[in-house]
Amino acid sequence: MVGPLFSEGEGFDRDGLAARLRALAARNVLIGGSSWKYEGWLGQVYSRERYLSRGHFSRRLFEAECLREYAETFPAVCGDFAFYQFPKDEFWRKLFAQTPGNFQFAFKAPEQITCKVFPKHLRYGPQAGRENEMFLDSQAFTNLFLRPLLPYREKTGPIILEFGPVTKPGFGDISAFLDALDPFLASLPPEFRYAVEIRNPEFLEKDYFACLRTHQVAHVYNAWARMPELRDQIAIPDSATADFLVCRALLRRGRPYEDAVAAFAPYTEIKDPNPEARDSMRILIGRAREDQKMLFLFVNNRLEGNAPLTVLSLVE
Repeated sequence: MVGPLFSEGEGFDRDGLAARLRALAARNVLIGGSSWKYEGWLGQVYSRERYLSRGHFSRRLFEAECLREYAETFPAVCGDFAFYQFPKDEFWRKLFAQTPGNFQFAFKAPEQITCKVFPKHLRYGPQAGRENEMFLDSQAFTNLFLRPLLPYREKTGPIILEFGPVTKPGFGDISAFLDALDPFLASLPPEFRYAVEIRNPEFLEKDYFACLRTHQVAHVYNAWARMPELRDQIAIPDSATADFLVCRALLRRGRPYEDAVAAFAPYTEIKDPNPEARDSMRILIGRAREDQKMLFLFVNNRLEGNAPLTVLSLVE
């Protein structure tokens, strides 16, 4: 670990970053964060004075309004929140109203669709450890999640289907996983882009990529504790399975999520630079431009400690 590279706001060129990201977005390279409600970004992406109430910083006001200011710098964001819920129509209306017309959201599909067996965790209550009856239920997914998004499809980028580590009693092998995934992908409405994110490195084989390619679904190049480095995933032949690319730079390989949160919160600075991940993301940006494919690239605070500074390092 190294010491902080910048204190709050010091040396952060927000206007320069916004200009570089706009130029890349004009070439269909859209870079953003994984979520956006981080007080640690005050003085960088956010201006504290915009969130004062009676002279004091208001967390409630910040969380309600900061997406507007986020969109002044970034052209896209990944809505990780959707993993935990089926948002209501009013929620979607307010969310999309805060961003300009060319802004793009990616959304993680709710875990009620992508989790086969609920983890044995207090968060799941009586469902913990049980089979999920709604797993890969395309009708429920369409009615409860996709249909409410239809009015906003012009601002909706990829819908990310994240599958956590699959083990027994989930699926014994890649064949069983694909037997369930293939008909689900085939049944999805064509109005949206879809991407699949897996956490089983042994699933990164030709049958998996062939399944995605059949349905024009992207593989999510993901930096995660137990996944191969981004560079190694990008190098897999035929891993680009759609006419767009998706990448989520989430964690350093080998570092558990909880450890990253403990080490990096409140995400005010880069604490552990990851040149390997940065170089890999630059390779993917170059490949997208060379192949003239749209790229959605999302950087998480837990990768290095502060996503805006990581993104700034990519585009400087």
